[in-house]
Amino acid sequence: MRAIVAVLLVAVLGGCARKAQVNTAPAPVNAKVSFHMTNNLGQPVNVYVTTGGTDILVGQVAANSTKTLTVTGVASGTTVSLKATAVDGTRTYTRDDVVLTGSVSWSVP
Repeated sequence: MRAIVAVLLVAVLGGCARKAQVNTAPAPVNAKVSFHMTNNLGQPVNVYVTTGGTDILVGQVAANSTKTLTVTGVASGTTVSLKATAVDGTRTYTRDDVVLTGSVSWSVP
């Protein structure tokens, strides 16, 4: 019985003696970039920013109106694609190779 307790004690103490390595995670992208969207259609559009193959919904723009949309989680200066889809799904407009800065404006159609 003493041998079993001794083996368990050595195993427990050996496990406690290991050092844990702690690394910091990459800082999250908290940037907020805005752009101006003009919708000249007679119906609303859902507007997306596409980065890394992923569409990020940034908002909806009402028919025949202009709206400033804010993109979160994408750093300023990132090259993205913009996509606007009519709410009924019949039309989609895209604009590729857009560098996100505060001076971006886009209108559809």
